[in-house]
Amino acid sequence: MKEGGQVHDDYRIAFLKAHVQAIHEAITDGVSVIGYTTWSFTDLLSWTNGYQKRYGFVYVDRDETEERELNRYPKDSFYWYQKVIKSNGEIL
Repeated sequence: MKEGGQVHDDYRIAFLKAHVQAIHEAITDGVSVIGYTTWSFTDLLSWTNGYQKRYGFVYVDRDETEERELNRYPKDSFYWYQKVIKSNGEIL
């Protein structure tokens, strides 16, 4: 999944972008939205899926059978969401 220390997760960016757009539409329709929380900052071990589904913005180098180095790598979605936050949702 990681290529030279980079983790490309365009599917996650598309998922989050759709949710942020839906939030914007809700606000436009008059809904009072006080926040939006994503599932996890780092990849985590799921008791049903292990590390097969990686929900975090930061890739953790390990799997169900070995710890490896436990290095962390910010994913593309990390940098994308950072821009969304800095622009208060104006840049998607």
